[in-house]
Amino acid sequence: MEHRGMKKWRPFATMPEQYIGLKEIIDKQVEVAQPVLTEEQMEQINFTLIEALHTNKQVYLTYYKRGQRITETGFIQFVDSLGGLFVFIDDVFELKNKMRLNELVDVRFV
Repeated sequence: MEHRGMKKWRPFATMPEQYIGLKEIIDKQVEVAQPVLTEEQMEQINFTLIEALHTNKQVYLTYYKRGQRITETGFIQFVDSLGGLFVFIDDVFELKNKMRLNELVDVRFV
């Protein structure tokens, strides 16, 4: 009797793998190609970052990661235009995030 009960539940052992596979398919569907920014747009982003840094104004940062556009709000703490990096402190967790300038899609003041 007990043996039978165990057998009954066995098919469910494969569920997590199927779920992971399904999640990957769903994620791929929402993937968007990273927009290619013009020189002008990149300069604008840079100016906005630097202005946000000096005025300590809050910004919306839209960046591209793993096929998805993500927007966060935060404060710019450091900009290294030559190194292509900047540091922002996000609003929610108040954590420092180091990010590459080339991952940015858009920056605007809140």
